[in-house]
Amino acid sequence: MLEVKLHDIGEGMTEGEIIHYLVKVGDAVKTDQPLVEVQTDKMVAELTSPCSGVIKEIIIEAGETVRVGTSLISIEADGASANIEHAPLESKENKQTQSEKPKVITKSTSSSFSRVLAAPYTRKIAREHDINIEDVPASDPSGRVTEEDVYRFIKGDQLKKDTEEVSHQESFNKETSKEVPDEIPFKGIRKKIAEKMTKSLFTIPHVTHFDEINMTNLFKMRADMKASGDSVSVSAFLVKALVICLKDFPIFNAELDEENSRILLKKNYHIGMATNTEAGLIVPVIHDADKKSIKDIHIEVKGLTEKAITGKLQPFEMQNSTFTVSNVGPLGSTGATPIINYPETALIAFHKTKKQPIVNDQDEIVIGYMMTLSMAFDHRVADGATAVAFTNRLASLIEQPHKLMMEMI
Repeated sequence: MLEVKLHDIGEGMTEGEIIHYLVKVGDAVKTDQPLVEVQTDKMVAELTSPCSGVIKEIIIEAGETVRVGTSLISIEADGASANIEHAPLESKENKQTQSEKPKVITKSTSSSFSRVLAAPYTRKIAREHDINIEDVPASDPSGRVTEEDVYRFIKGDQLKKDTEEVSHQESFNKETSKEVPDEIPFKGIRKKIAEKMTKSLFTIPHVTHFDEINMTNLFKMRADMKASGDSVSVSAFLVKALVICLKDFPIFNAELDEENSRILLKKNYHIGMATNTEAGLIVPVIHDADKKSIKDIHIEVKGLTEKAITGKLQPFEMQNSTFTVSNVGPLGSTGATPIINYPETALIAFHKTKKQPIVNDQDEIVIGYMMTLSMAFDHRVADGATAVAFTNRLASLIEQPHKLMMEMI
């Protein structure tokens, strides 16, 4: 008898929620056939069968949260796969076999039930209210079911059930007409974010430095590039400029090791890009940004953002960031005091860019574009003067784009 266990899917996870079994007791399964969906703090993944055989027992019920290493399913292997029962599982050595490697759920992944387009968090809301996500009509033209669709479905279904009961109760107790607040489960990605933010805020003495950058020349250069057929996002320029600044000020590309009384200056430049999704704040990472061109960074940022929004990021795409960027300007933000992505030393947030009068070097009033930024840093590791010097260097590269180009030669 072979037991399928919950594996460490990535980033040191310790537990996962069993959200849906794709098989039942008595089903015949083949090697690599998806068996169960698991919700981690970052993604929804499938665990597959390591052999061909028959499902003899489902050990853990759907909806339960279990720790890594917990047995989920028992399989009686067929003749061709029977020797697997006695083979040592590589997971004991913190590895995964090819057949056991979890797969991120995509629309094209095959399974025994319909693949409704919906974010993991939306699916969780439906399950918490015993709603079949396939029954929920999608308001989005793309067919994607949103959390608003689920809540709308819940309210409509509940209204039919409660009409007679409420009418009867109002006859002797008018207070029953009071609204009951909706509930959102506090777990999964949202709970993980809360834990990490709390640890960061109560561990790191945060200081936030505010500054502004004249974006006029960069916008002009982008417009010229676009006219010649090369469209590149502002974020790509900002990331490249940040990498140059981090090389000039390595204290901000560092991690404090309190236990050994040392500051670790990282040699890699892995830039985390905070991304807002339905499930919560996700931070995909541009690895080795110092080795990539502005065009490469533009393409990677776009791809990672799309993956984050659709829940298709792989674990390695969210690991090992050394410095984090939060670009909230497009959302309309004019300022904030961001929380550092622990255990990093600093985080920079780019806010709204405004068109406004600016006094140039010739004391002339001209119309230009000004962007505000806020930089949170660990005051145990760096000081305010260093943070100001860092953003001054960043401003010089962005306000005079030719300097940024010169640094890449």
